[in-house]
Amino acid sequence: MFSQSAASLRQTRRTFLGHGIAGLGSAALASLMTTDSVRADQQPGAFPNFAPKAKRVIVLCQAGGPSHLETFDEKPVLKRLDNQPMPESFTQGQPIAQLQGQQLKCYAPRFDFNRYGESGQTIASLFPKMGEIADDLCIINSMVTEQINHDPAHTFMNTGTSISGRPSMGSWVQYGLGSEADDLPGFVVLTSIGKGGQAQPIAARQWHSGFLPSRHQGVEFRSAGDPVLYVNSPPGVTAARQQDVFDAVNQMNALRQPTLDDPEIATRIAQYELAFKMQTSVPSLMDVSGEPQHVLDMYGTQGGDGTFAANCLLARRLAERGVRFIQLYHRGWDHHGGLERGMQICASEVDQASAALVTDLKNRGMLDDTLVVWGGEFGRTPMAQGSGRDHHIKGFSIWMAGGGIQGGLKYGKTDDLGYNAAENIVHVHDFHATMLHLLGINHEKLTYRHQGRDFRLTDVHGHVVHDILA
Repeated sequence: MFSQSAASLRQTRRTFLGHGIAGLGSAALASLMTTDSVRADQQPGAFPNFAPKAKRVIVLCQAGGPSHLETFDEKPVLKRLDNQPMPESFTQGQPIAQLQGQQLKCYAPRFDFNRYGESGQTIASLFPKMGEIADDLCIINSMVTEQINHDPAHTFMNTGTSISGRPSMGSWVQYGLGSEADDLPGFVVLTSIGKGGQAQPIAARQWHSGFLPSRHQGVEFRSAGDPVLYVNSPPGVTAARQQDVFDAVNQMNALRQPTLDDPEIATRIAQYELAFKMQTSVPSLMDVSGEPQHVLDMYGTQGGDGTFAANCLLARRLAERGVRFIQLYHRGWDHHGGLERGMQICASEVDQASAALVTDLKNRGMLDDTLVVWGGEFGRTPMAQGSGRDHHIKGFSIWMAGGGIQGGLKYGKTDDLGYNAAENIVHVHDFHATMLHLLGINHEKLTYRHQGRDFRLTDVHGHVVHDILA
């Protein structure tokens, strides 16, 4: 077996001198520069800043931009103005994705709204299961964002900027708090594709660590088949043989680490260790045979079928195992046409499972310290685009539940036509600040030094929305 002492004895005089010179060069360079790796090593242990309400986050991202006007934002005035010209006072000079220069007409909400729960939350009739958990939901109807096309809007929602290459919110959380799981990644991503509309692509950089050490980036688990490629050993390779390879590789990495002090070498060592543990933990994670049938029925899945419902069940199982940040993407909400039928399909794919996740967490005593977020990258216009709606950034809806959030609350308003957020406006930066606050992090203190500047998820913006906290 390969040993560090044996490797050290094999070093020649020339190798020794070469390493010595490299070490002197590294020391000189370190004396001239304040490196990001040094700053990064100082960060762990600094958080939480105060007692957290939430230990983990589950984000149910409805990719494509679900219409707030057919989900959580009832607009009777828009209904009365159906097919009439949209007042120019709303739209003149405003950013519109594909309707620019066209005749703009009001487009009535396609579905009725009902009142649910003791709180009387108004939710579209398409979402009866979410209606059943209305008293656990804080519905925010006054969200605003800054990017009007899908990819940059996802980037902004995930990273707080439209500039590609910045760390995602899951990476920031992992960087600040670490993970409670020692045999699974601290940040896991699951994706599914719906049948109700265009399925815009989701780039892997949406869960990238950016300039943070790469150990903080999200790990995508596939929804069907082996969730992680090569999680199973090839035929003829025993666990003992794999352990030998694993030990040898880590020892070789460890030989260079004292010389280079490279955080990516430390990451590689840690990831080899994690990958070895995942060969045991991942199969047991995916095996839902021990789940009671009533739980599977509640989600509407038997597991392993690649659906949003199966991913919601996996999200709960990941949360139980200590994963800090879990992000689900369900693609298919881009309804430029065929809105009515598309919304019916999308609602049928996500309503039951979203509600089941909240209910299941609550039944297990986990909702109190798990923050669940449901929403897209933007909303849709109150103006018609044929039989659909265009992208809209000036006002849209999300909901939050658990983890220190006040349930049974409708927060913020848009105007009578659902165009502009008009009351208690919540910017994406405010959402990020509030999420971090619930995790016990002061968003102004979670920083990382990069290229001479201290960066943070909220940049120079963001206010905690105290009114929605329990």
